Amino acid sequence: MAKPVSPSGIKPLFDNVLVKPLEEETTTPSGIVLPDTAKEKPQVGEVMAVGPGQRTADGKILPMNVKKGQKVLYKKWGGNEVKVATEEWMIIEEKDIMAVLE
Repeated sequence: MAKPVSPSGIKPLFDNVLVKPLEEETTTPSGIVLPDTAKEKPQVGEVMAVGPGQRTADGKILPMNVKKGQKVLYKKWGGNEVKVATEEWMIIEEKDIMAVLE
């Protein structure tokens, strides 16, 4: 069984981004509590680390558009889950991030 990794032990490569999914509200505006089975997979998260960027054919590195600490909206089924400490985080390609939330 793989040992959980600390956040400081993960440095994404290329144009990958480490994102901590943010939990959605568990109650509706009218006060109805949603069970875990009714919750959708989160699509908003906080950027915890970014890779250096994608390398072009001539060897140049394209800079990343996102940076650590930003909140982002990403594709519903994009990325791969990774266990960080006791939480499930995502490693997502930058192209799967649709927006930065301000």
